[in-house]
Amino acid sequence: MDDRVGHREPRVPEQRRPGSPEEPATLRFDVLGPVRARRGDEPLATGSPQQRALLAALLLREGRTATAAELIDALWGEESPSQALAAVRTYASRLRKVLDPGVLVSESGGYAVRGLAEGALDLAVAQDWAAEAEKARSAGDLSHAREVLNRTLGLWDGEALAGVPGPYAEAQRVRLEEWRLGLLESRLDMDLEQGCHAEAVSELTALTAAYPLRERLRELLMLALYRSGRQAEALAVYADTRRLLAEELGVDPRAGLRQLQHRILQADPELAEPSAPVAEPAVVRVRPAQLPATVPDFTGRSAFVRELSEVLARAGDGADGGGRVMAVSALAGIGGVGKTTLAVHVAHRARPAFPDGQLYVDLQGAGPRSAEPETVLGSFLRALGTADSAIPDSLEERAALYRSVLDGRRVLVLLDNAKDAAQIRPLLPGTEGCAALVTSRVRMVDLAGAHLVDLDVMSPEEALALFTRIVGEERVAAERKAALDVVAACGFLPLAIRIAASRLAARRTWTVSVLAAKLADERRRLDELQAGDLAVKATFELGYGALEPAQARAFRLLGLADGPDTSLAAAAAVLDLPVEDTEDLLESLVDTSLLESAAPGRYRFHDLVRLYARACADRDEPPGERDAALSRLLDFYLATAAGVYAIERPGDRTVVHLEPTSYRGLSFDERTQALDWLFAEAQCLLACARQQQSGSGLRRAVDLLWAAKDLAESGANAKQYEWAASALRDAAQEAADVRAESRARTALSNVHLAAGRYSEADEEARRAIELATAAHDATPVSWAATDRGIIALGQGRYEEAEEFLTTARDGYRADGNRPGEANALCNLSRLYERMNRPADAVTLAQQGVDIYQQLGLTLRLANGRYALGVALISAGRLSEGLVQLSDALEMFGSNRQRLWEGTTHFRIAQLHLADRRPAQAAQHAEQALAIGFIGGDLIRGSVLNALGRSLRALGQSDRARACWQEALALLERSGAPEAAEVRRLLAPLDAS
Repeated sequence: MDDRVGHREPRVPEQRRPGSPEEPATLRFDVLGPVRARRGDEPLATGSPQQRALLAALLLREGRTATAAELIDALWGEESPSQALAAVRTYASRLRKVLDPGVLVSESGGYAVRGLAEGALDLAVAQDWAAEAEKARSAGDLSHAREVLNRTLGLWDGEALAGVPGPYAEAQRVRLEEWRLGLLESRLDMDLEQGCHAEAVSELTALTAAYPLRERLRELLMLALYRSGRQAEALAVYADTRRLLAEELGVDPRAGLRQLQHRILQADPELAEPSAPVAEPAVVRVRPAQLPATVPDFTGRSAFVRELSEVLARAGDGADGGGRVMAVSALAGIGGVGKTTLAVHVAHRARPAFPDGQLYVDLQGAGPRSAEPETVLGSFLRALGTADSAIPDSLEERAALYRSVLDGRRVLVLLDNAKDAAQIRPLLPGTEGCAALVTSRVRMVDLAGAHLVDLDVMSPEEALALFTRIVGEERVAAERKAALDVVAACGFLPLAIRIAASRLAARRTWTVSVLAAKLADERRRLDELQAGDLAVKATFELGYGALEPAQARAFRLLGLADGPDTSLAAAAAVLDLPVEDTEDLLESLVDTSLLESAAPGRYRFHDLVRLYARACADRDEPPGERDAALSRLLDFYLATAAGVYAIERPGDRTVVHLEPTSYRGLSFDERTQALDWLFAEAQCLLACARQQQSGSGLRRAVDLLWAAKDLAESGANAKQYEWAASALRDAAQEAADVRAESRARTALSNVHLAAGRYSEADEEARRAIELATAAHDATPVSWAATDRGIIALGQGRYEEAEEFLTTARDGYRADGNRPGEANALCNLSRLYERMNRPADAVTLAQQGVDIYQQLGLTLRLANGRYALGVALISAGRLSEGLVQLSDALEMFGSNRQRLWEGTTHFRIAQLHLADRRPAQAAQHAEQALAIGFIGGDLIRGSVLNALGRSLRALGQSDRARACWQEALALLERSGAPEAAEVRRLLAPLDAS
């Protein structure tokens, strides 16, 4: 339970018509003292202390329902009796008999006090009077403000909730007492402003004795004494305060108190008493104060608060000289993102700049029937003091009168939950000195001169801070990771976080991990995110219900795709519409805040909105249309990726062996454009492949991985590629689709090989060859044989390596796949270099380079030059080898193959070592370690070996030993022959 003093639930502003009879209120309650109930002047029996505690808890919730669990916690806390629930029901039953019918109601397993007359609760009266006093003070009417505050303080009858047991009552007592003291300090401050310092001294002396550590009271006493000509006593109060704080708390007085002492010592003339009491205004205008209460746990949004506050301040204070034209700030965002909360918070901060009042209305723009502007204008005019008989009938006349009434005033208007710009235009003040804040799910792009603000979800830090403020620091600190999982599952949406946190706060037996586990299930997540009358799903339903049929279809189908966002072209495939029509639909969804524009031509859902869109698709879309939409998306990605593959590898016949597609993809004029598309779409493409684990899409999804193999080799998307390949392998195995399984295993083997996981790669490649042979699918055989040959080469099994690589070469030749043949020749060159056949190695690598050059390949030519450079090094032709490796390094860089860049740096380091240039060798080895490389731990061990040799040559033996020790562990784990060389290098260092 989280009732805060001075903060009441937002309620619809009411205006009483002059002369209307006051409704008699016979049932009244007191909580600012002993908890009492009476009907007229007749006291009512409120029962035992626990029964009064139940009544107090319900009264302080001001009509909101308290669950049975919340009431048990309020009455007994952690040590509730075994029959606590039965006791709560008994207390409620007894109170229901005492109170008027319909006052204590049962609802959703809990209880609430409803239907009370205005002023029936003394705390509510105190809150209203305190607000009235604040308004009077802001208007300069200090005399009235003091009088109202004195009346407010007179409502206390001793200690609030006196004699009421339970942790909730104790917490409320502390809050109510703190609020009372704050009101008292405010009244005393106004006493001093009106020159009543001599009278205030005695009261302040008594108060400082009763509350010795309350520094504000001591500050007021010092000022009252000083203005009474008692400077020495004022300074003595400071000395006493300083000593007391040091002894009791070990702290110094706060800055305000220290500054006051300094000003007294300096005899600051501004501290002198007012020359005369402040004159009261002759006439007080009607000043509406309709803003809902700001939430007590408002968190984050500091940049937005600052931005909006500055706009409102400029409008309110006429900073540009003589006032300015009315300012309009329009906040747009998805439902539940906190537009109203932010707007109300900012409006409260801006109140001093608008002393003539603040108007508020909920325009119901997200609902089926939005508020009519003429109705709202009538309400506003009454709030501004216009008699009913003076309010015209037509919208135009009401708008004109509204602007006339506001002329010369400084009023802030908060138009919440607007439908569109047409609804709010008549409600804008239109005069200088006034301002309007608008919230809407629709971006007000057609509202001339408006300051537009797009409100996004919270940052992870803000989200965790909000969750912590509601749940409590202790519970979150104990399970910080689970708390982060919760706010992430909420998509950092404030409404979802508030609901999740409120559920947890109301359930003392739940841990944060329990809540995180409940929200981890995407199928149930939206159902879990509801508490009382708050529900994320209901918020989204309002926006979805307002969509046109074409918009609703687009919303449903686009939510089916798993990728983080969607390109315009991909969306057109999903919807089976021309790109131009698709863009119009998507932009209209952006305007409703159900879709976000991530970048020009790219769109994304908030995570919870995506879940809701899928729920709508399951409910409203035929299964055949859902499957067809995802099939078109898969076709689009496969057709486009195959085109990119063909541009990258002219002559490579792999694309001929891919599954056919029905939906066409994009075409590109040049390779850079094609690569840009592939890497930009990487996450979406791989998500699409992983999503198609059954039915007719399985084979196409596997072939999509083949067409996008550059994503795995680059290293940038290797992990996502591996996840997709593993999922599709398992799905193909379960479906007994031998062809799809063999191809998926081939893709997976390639990923494992690049990461240096040789045993996993070899097993996947072995099974791929067996399955492909059984399926009479020759292409995977050549791919998998290449991988097995490279693995055998790295592990020193040269005869097996030659057998596998020769099989691959022959398979590529039989298929007429010239780039594949060149790749096999380059791999055989590396084998012969290891077998000390440098001349053969150079010949084969040169043959591979020649084929690549004939075909006009770039990326593959980089692989060829790399192989040729390594072969030339083994042949002792170092300068020629450096030229080839340098060319390869540049080509890998331009093709975004970072792992191959790192591997080439390693080879250049070896070349410089062989040429006795250890400084250059160390530099390239360090670059290889920083970038990464093909081959995982095995190659890392070789790089560290090269770096150690470079460092030893530079006289850095200790660093060399550290490099070799790490290298030895990696090479031994990989079963590499190079481990023996490293042991030999370490031996003399270890012996010394």
